[in-house]
Amino acid sequence: MSAALCCYLLMGKVQSNLQIVSLFILFASACVIEKIIPLDFIKTVIRTFDSNGNESFASSNNVKDSKKKQQEENASLNGKEGDNHIQGALAVLLASFLSGLAGAFSQKNLQGASGSMPGGRNSYLFTIELCAVSILFTGLSMMRSDDGARIRKNGFFDGWTSKTIIPIITNATGGIIVGLVTKYAGTVKKGFALIFGLLISGLLQAFGEGNDNNNKYKSKISKEHVVGGILAAFSLWMHSA
Repeated sequence: MSAALCCYLLMGKVQSNLQIVSLFILFASACVIEKIIPLDFIKTVIRTFDSNGNESFASSNNVKDSKKKQQEENASLNGKEGDNHIQGALAVLLASFLSGLAGAFSQKNLQGASGSMPGGRNSYLFTIELCAVSILFTGLSMMRSDDGARIRKNGFFDGWTSKTIIPIITNATGGIIVGLVTKYAGTVKKGFALIFGLLISGLLQAFGEGNDNNNKYKSKISKEHVVGGILAAFSLWMHSA
């Protein structure tokens, strides 16, 4: 949603009412996949029926007593936790806006000021420039970090194995693909790809850990994956319609 807003502010790209609704659905699907919005937020009350047919609610009093006791025990911490939640939410909103703003600037550079293909930047060269800037800032931050001190002491390749090259290659390939998607599809469509990427990552993790007999913390395909995937697919269909 922040990408759509920033694209409108910088490039004048207007989203239709249907597309705006699809973006909200996409945001909901991301929250469901990451279990930020739990599907079991409404707890069902266990009902039992006595021999006379009268309806009673089991454990309702126990639930109320336990909640009251817990609230009393945590009363002194509620204020601090509330402040932390507000600060965390503001940080997430700011990061989301900056991400959308960066995506809009990238799209404007790659597609040209008018948002059309002719006159835009080369996506491969643009990706290399972003990598160079990232290396610069990463190097500066490592001058004062523990990781930087460890690298200066043991060398840059300390702890490397043959598997270390895998995330390097996937990260480099992902950067190239992101540049191409931003140039030819736009930042908003890139957001749809991101959500589907989260879904695919969760499914692959569940599949991989499910076949690992030595892992006692196995993941499985949850209903959040299913519902989130359906919402993401529906939002993509709405946005493209």
